Amino acid sequence: MKTIDVIGLPVAVTTYAKAIEWTSEQARKGDRAYAVEAANTHVAALAKHEKDFGDAMAKFDLICPDGMPLIWSINRKLDKADKLTDRVYGPTLMLKCIEASAGQSDLKHFFLGGSQSTLDKLTDKFSKENPDSIISGVYSPPFGEWPKEEFDKICGLIRESGANHIWVGLGCPKQERWIAKHKEDLPAGCYFGIGAAFAFHAGEVKQAPAWIQRYGIEWLYRLCKEPRRLYKRYFVNNTRFIYYSIFK
Repeated sequence: MKTIDVIGLPVAVTTYAKAIEWTSEQARKGDRAYAVEAANTHVAALAKHEKDFGDAMAKFDLICPDGMPLIWSINRKLDKADKLTDRVYGPTLMLKCIEASAGQSDLKHFFLGGSQSTLDKLTDKFSKENPDSIISGVYSPPFGEWPKEEFDKICGLIRESGANHIWVGLGCPKQERWIAKHKEDLPAGCYFGIGAAFAFHAGEVKQAPAWIQRYGIEWLYRLCKEPRRLYKRYFVNNTRFIYYSIFK
């Protein structure tokens, strides 16, 4: 898949349909773990600013343009006929992937991360909305530092479930670091760093209206909702993204 360099991050020139086709194809191979990310300005700026995180992102096989600023950066380097008209928003990619797997017994999903109550809500939601899609396993890992045996436990649960779409909701950048660190030892399948998607789909955090998302100011909406938690992420990393886009 064609990629465009966005402040050092190789972002795919892709759509929801192409991303789903690619991930389904890799998942069916069953030959190794594939790392997939829906990257926004936070991910891009962090990968540029922190070498260890940049090294982690270099291990990802598919990086989709989640944020509109990434779309604008990509489109500046494309011919008019090739320009992207929409981002590949992580939570929506998750929904569309699950919908696309309906009736296909060789595509199964596993949710890793979040509280047990969140996972219960997700399972209930997708079981009702997509009864022909297979949610074959979920796991809520312990908070804080994980014991050494935790990795083997997680791998065992994924293998037993038969899942090949593993949605990892540990929060950024923890989920990306975890996927990259263990990529060579994880069971075969596609591993998605999915961030806040679990909380959105479980109805625990409200998503920005569609028009706000289209104008690329979802960050401002979320900041108003969770100022203490997201202040540093958005103001620091959005500023870095702009700086690196102009001067680096």
